[in-house]
Amino acid sequence: MDSGASALAPLLDGSTAGELIPELVRHGLQQLIELEVAAVLGAERYERSEERLGHRNGYRPRLLTTQVGDIDLQIPKLRSGSFLPSILEPRRRVDQALYAVVMEAYVAGVSTRKVDALVAALGSQSGISKSQVSRICADIDLQVQAFLNRPLEGQGYAYLYLDATYLHGRLGRAMQVCSRAVVVAMGVNADGRRELLGLKVGDSESESFWSQFIGSLKERGLTGVKLVISDAHSGLINAIRRMLQGSCWQRCRVHFARNLLQTVPKAHQEMVAAALRSVLAQQSKEAVLEQWDQVSAMLAAKFPRAAELMVKASEDVLAFRHFPSQHWKKVWSTNLLERVNEEIKRRTRVVGIFPNDAAIERLVGAVLLEQDEHWQLEGRRMFSAESMAEIPALEDLPAQACLQEATA
Repeated sequence: MDSGASALAPLLDGSTAGELIPELVRHGLQQLIELEVAAVLGAERYERSEERLGHRNGYRPRLLTTQVGDIDLQIPKLRSGSFLPSILEPRRRVDQALYAVVMEAYVAGVSTRKVDALVAALGSQSGISKSQVSRICADIDLQVQAFLNRPLEGQGYAYLYLDATYLHGRLGRAMQVCSRAVVVAMGVNADGRRELLGLKVGDSESESFWSQFIGSLKERGLTGVKLVISDAHSGLINAIRRMLQGSCWQRCRVHFARNLLQTVPKAHQEMVAAALRSVLAQQSKEAVLEQWDQVSAMLAAKFPRAAELMVKASEDVLAFRHFPSQHWKKVWSTNLLERVNEEIKRRTRVVGIFPNDAAIERLVGAVLLEQDEHWQLEGRRMFSAESMAEIPALEDLPAQACLQEATA
């Protein structure tokens, strides 16, 4: 049994279970460090080899703060030159997992002493200095801005999801607390992979606000949009008509269902909701439209307002039927983007009120960057490349399904 295994042995009997996970992490990281330095030197410890490129010269301690607490590592020193394991970054003691916590405290104006206590509460007893907080946030700003301003080049994004959430922030010299709109775009590329494309913070979801946001996406290279999925906010719809003319628009069926049920007495809402679900259970686009018409006719006698709403919204809510059937469940609502917004809400709850829009963009941008990296590293496609190839060209879509700019 080697020394690392013998160090773990007492922890495996359950008597010191609270120390097991940190020790497993420490052991695993130390083993990676030993393997890397052996590769750099061309030889293991005490190994005689003609390929040896250098020699060890003891160790120096390095404390790494992680989600499971402070980990004491031993970094090999070399007789000539220096060695830093790739799992560590120069002058960074706080790992990526704690970045969001430090940043959230920073943008909320929490003192260095309180940040130190917050980090300690997560398992780090060594604390964190003001300069480290500043360096972390400056590094985050660079990463977030690079992500939010990256070129959107490639084969285009057939599906574009747009949605907004609201956070509280201070505005103007009076530092008055206001509700700030945070709009987010998600796209599905030609390979069937989803990407978070950008965000914008502003006063409200007005047409000009949405137009500026969509315009900024187009300037960065957004092309090939066939279907836009969103709610029916008037400012957003007008902006889509103006900026993405010729694309189809899918009105989120979840938002539509809420609007529809508001026109029906509470006692009958479950029945109407079940009738609407029956439309979405159909397997062909012809059956979808036929069932929609039947439900509209059924509601006309007792709930004329509901029936009228269904007739007017028919093409908008059923736009998904013009696209591959295997995509329907993921393009007939904004649910996929809503989950991202839920994560934004969860991660920003600790801040409460942001000092300015830049602080909102920093934290929300970091959340989006983290989520997008997770999707890319995960490697899973939202849709297969074969099914993406089945999406019709804009000129092959029915004219009534494509948005045209509204005329005065």
